[in-house]
Amino acid sequence: MGSQVCVIGIYVPNLNKAIDFYTNTLGFQLNKQYGSKIVTLVHGEIPIVIEEKENVAYNQDNKISGVVLALRTEDIYETVKLLKEKEVNFIVDEPTTCPPGKYISFRDPFGNILEYIQFENM
Repeated sequence: MGSQVCVIGIYVPNLNKAIDFYTNTLGFQLNKQYGSKIVTLVHGEIPIVIEEKENVAYNQDNKISGVVLALRTEDIYETVKLLKEKEVNFIVDEPTTCPPGKYISFRDPFGNILEYIQFENM
């Protein structure tokens, strides 16, 4: 049996704050709103679903996350500059070498960890 990612779900305590971050800071477009607690973002074949949950606990001081959403960028240095202008909470704010290229790491307003990766030689 093979497994395949079919949805990326992000649980947040405040949907409006999440929509603002993911659209205005990261540049995603809102796809559809399902009631007052769930939205999807435009994202190719794998949808990103943001859902407001009442009992979501987050801790921005926690350095560990079970799920990391990795996003692709063609210019990691320009991406860092734009995110710094938006005052994003960085974990790794200087492009750092990793096996596929370079990455940066940061948190959304709820402590979820995201990364941008610039692939090299691909």
